[in-house]
Amino acid sequence: MITYNPKDWFTLIIQFHKSDTFRKLLPSIFFIGVYAAIVVAAEVHYFHVETKNPTVMHSILGFVLSMLLVFRTNSAYDRWWEGRKAWGSFVNNSRNLGLKLSAFVPKEYSKEREELKILITNYVFAAKNHLRETYIQNEFTVSENLSLSEFADANHKPNKVAKVLYERINSLHQKNILAKEHLFILNEELKSFTDNIGVCERIKNTPIPYSYNIFLKKMIFLYIMTLPLFFGSEFKYTTVPIAMIVLYVFASIELIAEEIEDPFGEDDNDLPTDDICNRIKNNLNEIID
Repeated sequence: MITYNPKDWFTLIIQFHKSDTFRKLLPSIFFIGVYAAIVVAAEVHYFHVETKNPTVMHSILGFVLSMLLVFRTNSAYDRWWEGRKAWGSFVNNSRNLGLKLSAFVPKEYSKEREELKILITNYVFAAKNHLRETYIQNEFTVSENLSLSEFADANHKPNKVAKVLYERINSLHQKNILAKEHLFILNEELKSFTDNIGVCERIKNTPIPYSYNIFLKKMIFLYIMTLPLFFGSEFKYTTVPIAMIVLYVFASIELIAEEIEDPFGEDDNDLPTDDICNRIKNNLNEIID
């Protein structure tokens, strides 16, 4: 995720980051500019097309297309923000769980305390990599009851870690280290981990409906390709920069929506899940010493 100062307007305007849609759209913008110039030249010098109020139709279609793009952007941002809330819940609940375990498990059981800390840390890293469909071995810490081979062979790695975590807490209860009341108190945070990964999986595995997605792209394409035909007779060669700017605006909104609707990857505008996982790990190292 890119860190920036939203109040520094001048720098943001002149800066062209690798994730900037202008760079991605530059070939398309150039093509539309050439296409519009050819169409306008044909209208002005050869066909001499004259129509009454030629831009009215595109003005109406532009308004409709703008409403569709607003809905598209809001839907994508809602998914991004819901994912951020889920990872914020990971942070809060891992801290709460660590604080409670630190208080409930006496310090003389240092081995058990260390294993619980490792399992919680393993869970958040497993969740991050599960959503990215990757496996990074050096982010996993081996514990007494969860070996590297068991973790690597698990199909749903967060569930595997959660299962061992529940088993270890239940084992502490059976050894009378944790009281029955402690289990009820700890259950809320333990349950929230599975709830949060479920929310993230729902976002990741439920994309914007295909029909709506492809319809919006076709609408943008048709609107841009027909714009020189209707604007050329009235605006002449000014139509060329108009078409290029309109393409940049409409296509950029769609590209941004595509990028943020799955916020768990490694794109520049995705959630900073690497930083969040490291923050949780550092917090737990301080809480459970």
